[in-house]
Amino acid sequence: MEMTDRKEKILAAVVEKYIQTGEPIGSKALVDSLGLSVSSATVRNEMADLSDMGYLEQPHTSAGRIPSNQGYRYYVEHLMTTCDMSPREKSIISSKLRESSGEPQSVLEKANNILADLTHCTAVSTTPSETQAVVKRIELVPIGTRTAMVVMLTTTGMLKTKVCRTDKEITIDIAENFYNIAKQYFIGKPASDITIPKIQTLALSLGEKALTMTPLLVALCDLAEMSERTELLLEGQSNLLGHKELETNAFELMEFLRRAEPLNRIFSQRKSSDSPSVLIGKENLFRELQNSTVIFSKYSIGGHESGTLGIIGPTRVDYARLIPSIKYLTDVVGIILSDNMED
Repeated sequence: MEMTDRKEKILAAVVEKYIQTGEPIGSKALVDSLGLSVSSATVRNEMADLSDMGYLEQPHTSAGRIPSNQGYRYYVEHLMTTCDMSPREKSIISSKLRESSGEPQSVLEKANNILADLTHCTAVSTTPSETQAVVKRIELVPIGTRTAMVVMLTTTGMLKTKVCRTDKEITIDIAENFYNIAKQYFIGKPASDITIPKIQTLALSLGEKALTMTPLLVALCDLAEMSERTELLLEGQSNLLGHKELETNAFELMEFLRRAEPLNRIFSQRKSSDSPSVLIGKENLFRELQNSTVIFSKYSIGGHESGTLGIIGPTRVDYARLIPSIKYLTDVVGIILSDNMED
């Protein structure tokens, strides 16, 4: 059985009407809305063919049809006409994002808020990956006689801090020595280069300064390790309760979203692409997501893919509107974070 132009037109109409109404679509409703020059019986036969092909489902014997996961997939890849945001909508979103402090977590939290409000789904993002990060600044800020805060800023914009205690009083000379060591060995180098073996080797070369510097350098190593971990940010989890398609597992899904590791696995398996990734129903690896749709895109900082921004919702989402919206939001996040990195 082949997919004809008429079948494609009918499938697109069923998907779009079901997204709009949430109710199964009958043949008569399609004839009336599409103005097809064929009978309701002909459309009904075409819908039966589409069901046999796996693109439509019939929830009840007497009901109309709804899209299957395969039907949504065919629609997204072959039939969908995307609805780009208006220049005014883009301007408002860009302005709201630029109101944030400019730090990656602040920008992403604002993006999540916008996305959750825009889509009525759960918005999810990950902080920048530091695998490509270079150390931009290192500082030592005394906060007590023998206590100081070690500060590290990388080129992804992530700022990490750690409080450190030493056995000796932290003087101006010690702070200057620490900065000079950091400047010589770490600033301008990849954060991934700051390792315990590197610190041990460096400490051996410091002579009498090693006793004072080692706790500070170990704290710096801890910051480098912390910076390599991405953090998962969520917004709008309660939006899932508003979708009748998710009534049976909304709370299970909300509990699942609290675990960062599964979503990070999904995001890391995505191949590089200019278009957002769309995982529909059983295309998702995890059982908890198999009546949901996940749409996400990667943002880039300084030309490198650095993190993820997207949504999780029911399979009945407005793909034509949401896919370009997520793409635009992701692009703006990348531009803002890249600009901040260069400041």
